[in-house]
Amino acid sequence: MTIVLASASQVRRALLTAAGLDLVVDPAPVDEAALKASFAAEAAGPAETAEALAELKAGRISPRHPGRLVIGADQILECEGRSFDKPADRAAARLQLQALRGRRHSLYSAALAMRDGRRLWHHVARADLTMRGFSDSFLDSYLDRLGPAATASVGAYQLEGLGAQLFARIEGDYFTILGLPLLPLLEFLRGVGEIAP
Repeated sequence: MTIVLASASQVRRALLTAAGLDLVVDPAPVDEAALKASFAAEAAGPAETAEALAELKAGRISPRHPGRLVIGADQILECEGRSFDKPADRAAARLQLQALRGRRHSLYSAALAMRDGRRLWHHVARADLTMRGFSDSFLDSYLDRLGPAATASVGAYQLEGLGAQLFARIEGDYFTILGLPLLPLLEFLRGVGEIAP
């Protein structure tokens, strides 16, 4: 049966397609900025926030696809108590990377499965990444080469490409860093018979 991804993320779509899943993409219309502000006001942690956003996305889309499994996903970047979102433009990406430079930050990636509005499974994974102390001239060159892709992720980097040059140390699962705890999700899908065991 076709699985529904309630996310506009091209990376999540590519990961699931490459893993052999038959996929329909139906992004959930949610105001993530407002929801994140609400969760922050309630002192929700990054893992809790990522899971709640994944659930909201799946819940919004599930009624459109009766009987189908819907996957919601989200990712939160946290550094020294501060959360970061996708930068709006190059200037914001530059400021964000300057704030992360030389520091350790954490990525919390959540996935949640729902069928007919009923939550069946969820998983939140964490990866810790330490950026090296690069120069401003390197940063400007990096942003020139990356172009608009700098605004496509919460970290303003793509670890699978040029962004690898920003890091001194990485602890955690590669797929979690890309925004989806893929291996636990595949295990769940095998367990419920959506893919072959």
